[in-house]
Amino acid sequence: MKKATEKYWGDKVNPCKSSVNKDAKDKFYILSMFPYPSGALHMGHVRVYTISDTVARFYRLKGKNVIHPMGWDAFGLPAENAAIERQINPAIWTTENIETMRNQLKMLNYSFDWDREFATCDPDYYKWTQELFLKLFDKGLAYQKEAYVNWDPVDQTVLAEEQIDVNQRSWRSGALVEKKLLKQWFIRTTAFAKSLLEGLNDPTLKEWKDILKLQKHWIGDCNGINIDFKLVSEIPEFPRTLNIWIDTPEFVEYAKFVAISFQSILNRKEHTYEIDVGIKGLNAKIINPFSGEELPVFITDKVVYPPWRDVRLGIPSASMDDFKFSELVGISFTRHSIRSYEQQQQKLSEVFQKAREWGIGGYPVSSKLQDWLISRQRYWGTPIPIIHCTNCGTQPVPRNQLPVILPKMTNSSSNKRFSIQDMKDWLQTKCPKCEGNATREADTMDTFVDSSWYFLRFIDPKNTKEMFSVEKVKEMFPVDLYIGGKEHAVLHLYFARFMSHFLHSEGLLPCREPFKQLLVQGVVMGKTYQVISTGKYILEDEALKEGDQYKTKSGELVSMRWEKMSKSKLNGVDPLNLLNKYGIDTTRLLILADVAPTSTRNWSENTVTGINNWQNRLWTVVKRFKTERDKISLEELESKPTNPKYAEQDAYMFDSRNYFLKNVTFNIVESQQLSVAISRLQGLTNSLRKVDLECLRKSREFERALAVQIIMLAPFAPHFASELWTTFCSAKYHLIDNTEVDLNKTIFEQKWPDIDMDYNLVMNVYVNKRAFLKMKIPRRELNKMAADTALEYVVLHPYYQKYSYNKYVVDVNFKAEKSCDASLYITMEKQKED
Repeated sequence: MKKATEKYWGDKVNPCKSSVNKDAKDKFYILSMFPYPSGALHMGHVRVYTISDTVARFYRLKGKNVIHPMGWDAFGLPAENAAIERQINPAIWTTENIETMRNQLKMLNYSFDWDREFATCDPDYYKWTQELFLKLFDKGLAYQKEAYVNWDPVDQTVLAEEQIDVNQRSWRSGALVEKKLLKQWFIRTTAFAKSLLEGLNDPTLKEWKDILKLQKHWIGDCNGINIDFKLVSEIPEFPRTLNIWIDTPEFVEYAKFVAISFQSILNRKEHTYEIDVGIKGLNAKIINPFSGEELPVFITDKVVYPPWRDVRLGIPSASMDDFKFSELVGISFTRHSIRSYEQQQQKLSEVFQKAREWGIGGYPVSSKLQDWLISRQRYWGTPIPIIHCTNCGTQPVPRNQLPVILPKMTNSSSNKRFSIQDMKDWLQTKCPKCEGNATREADTMDTFVDSSWYFLRFIDPKNTKEMFSVEKVKEMFPVDLYIGGKEHAVLHLYFARFMSHFLHSEGLLPCREPFKQLLVQGVVMGKTYQVISTGKYILEDEALKEGDQYKTKSGELVSMRWEKMSKSKLNGVDPLNLLNKYGIDTTRLLILADVAPTSTRNWSENTVTGINNWQNRLWTVVKRFKTERDKISLEELESKPTNPKYAEQDAYMFDSRNYFLKNVTFNIVESQQLSVAISRLQGLTNSLRKVDLECLRKSREFERALAVQIIMLAPFAPHFASELWTTFCSAKYHLIDNTEVDLNKTIFEQKWPDIDMDYNLVMNVYVNKRAFLKMKIPRRELNKMAADTALEYVVLHPYYQKYSYNKYVVDVNFKAEKSCDASLYITMEKQKED
């Protein structure tokens, strides 16, 4: 019956399409992080998209113009490695996976805006990723330099600092990372470090919680600047520049030496000479662009290095430690000429300005933050739109030649890897400046670049003339609710925020921060069974429980623990199996119930029985309502109730309707506790079942409460709620006002119910940050309140009058949302005695 119901309602529960032409005040942009097309949905996907779909359906009922898009983060190493393994083009593998996963998502009938769909590997998309790169390049924020980079020997590509764990292993392959000197492309994210740090204090950010701490920790205090100094040396395989962080940039022209730690990769023992105990000289010089001097380079651990750094710029006239070291190595002392705060600030300004003009840094930044390395030596990624000419140097690809399309690739004969370096015909091109022979850039971009701006393209996905329409983005940006895993709360969020800050500085976005509210969903955990002696993972049905222990059928001891679901650990659950067993809506309720979206979910199907029983109870209530209203006569319906409990039960229905409506709304909008919202819905069902038959047959308040029950269920179980609504509407007689519901329209054409004006909401009163008292006030009155009128209510309360003796009010802050409880914060101080 469930499957037949869901099949019937399949197309009918997703009628709404978003529009950028509606009033921007009514927009709600909800975005779940788009998936990598691995080939099959897993329970993590089902959890995040069920959450986003529930919230999207809720806001549509609230009358919002909802954008709820879906796309594919389709470039990257997994696709390339899988394609190599299968000896096919990664484009084919990716396209097939997208088709499979799209079909699986449609089986779950999520209300995505499929007309906004795109994949980052589509040339129509990565054309604009290349345009974004050129915008950065034009501003000097995308640059190429030779540097020691992190090389993954397994995946044969460079990794950014952010993609290496504390054990110096690759985040993707797990290989121990090596250092290589390569010429690479970087994005100068440090130019916006201070802006990104300050942006975390934006008052519009909601529910960022510990993500704020993660972002602040990643960026660090912007208490210095990075400068790229020219490095002069004849040492082979040695960089030509050295990035040094300085916390006293106003004194940079007085620098006299550079110190490098013994642990640094720059410590080439065969190119050093002894100076003193614990001090060696390096056969290299640093050019100080602010003084023109050549500075000696020392290998030593007798100076204090900035956190996260193994290089220090020595300025003896600004640091006692540097002065003492300069005496050890025989550097004569030169006093600086800065004598006042005004001079110091002027010097600071000069250094910042010159460094930026010279393209060598000059932005406030912490010692830990580095620029973003985006070059990747792999095929399946966005080509970097740069041409190298022996006469003209590095040249951007002209805009009218975008997109630079990836060449069609066959396997490299040398190592089975795909390599653009082998595509000589594609690499050879003409210089856009002198029209001489030139070579295309062979590196592709880090896939984090693709996902750093996709939320903007969703607003205007069919635009063929620009990345997005500034006017459309002005109407629909920022994202109101962004849902995704905590594993993306640092890197992806940081890069997306950087792009947003940059595009805002270009006048293309209406605000800096891209995401108003975050919902960081917890992972879905499965039971992992592992043979202790061999480490082999086994399926759950292969592990036999004997007392407190698990064993294999052959008697080997097995460990059991909860871990994130994973194919390799054989602890996953196929969502399609759940779909076949329980149907769409029960699967939705199962994954949303029990724990909050932000909590880890230890997967269990034990609650299915409870969910099914609840659905059956609710179905029984609705059928009984229809049966009784169909057989009652109009005369009897309008007759005076005879049950002495009727008035009490009618009032109980009024209170139940409003109480559960208030709490379900709060649990969706404010606390993000969808599991609690489901519990509240079950509570309302129980209330509906408590009243006598006469109340069910004749009470308008019962009917109103039942209507609210079904409408509130709709975002969580859209097909079941649609069937319930049709049955409810088909009853012969109705008492509910047509201003509340339209019985001739489907459930998703209704509006989310309102709290009754006569219902008492709660005003929580806090004095000096402590809970003081709760006051019940009719919604009609609470809606009109401001801080002063709310205080007038409190002042009349006897408990307040007793407490406030000999005290006076310093500050009052009133917080209230429509149809929700309110909070009044009072700050008081004792009166001083004369």
